[in-house]
Amino acid sequence: MPLTIGQLATRAGVNIQTVRYYERRELVPRPSRSGGGYRLYEQETVSRLRFIKRAQDLGFSLEEIRELLALRVARPTSCDRVEARTRAKIVVVERKIAELIRMKETLEHLADACRRRERTAECPILGALEETS
Repeated sequence: MPLTIGQLATRAGVNIQTVRYYERRELVPRPSRSGGGYRLYEQETVSRLRFIKRAQDLGFSLEEIRELLALRVARPTSCDRVEARTRAKIVVVERKIAELIRMKETLEHLADACRRRERTAECPILGALEETS
C-alpha cells in the first residue's frame, strides 16, 4: 500500500522537507501521484531513507551516498568497492579526530592562560585570536 509523504517521513524518522530534498537530489525515486496530486511512495522508500540517514550519520556526503546506493543494487562483487570507500572514510575521520584533538588542546591552553592572568590584564584568548600567523 503506497504511503503519503507524511506517512513516509514519520516511518523513516525524517521531516517532509528532507524527503522532498532527497527527491530533488534524486536520492529517492520520484513517486507516483494520486488523482488529487498527492505523492505516493512505495514501502521500500522507508528503507532507502533510513539507509541515507545512517550513511550521513557515519559521515558520508550525499554524493558518496548516491554512489553507495548505486552499489547497493549492484551484484555482490561491489562489496570490495564499498569496503574501499569505507576505508577511505575512516582515513578522513581519523584526520578530523586528530584536528579536533589539536583544537581541544589549544583551547585548553588558552583557557588555562586566561585563568592565570591578572585581573587588569588583557584577555589572552582574544589576544591569541587577533594574532596573525
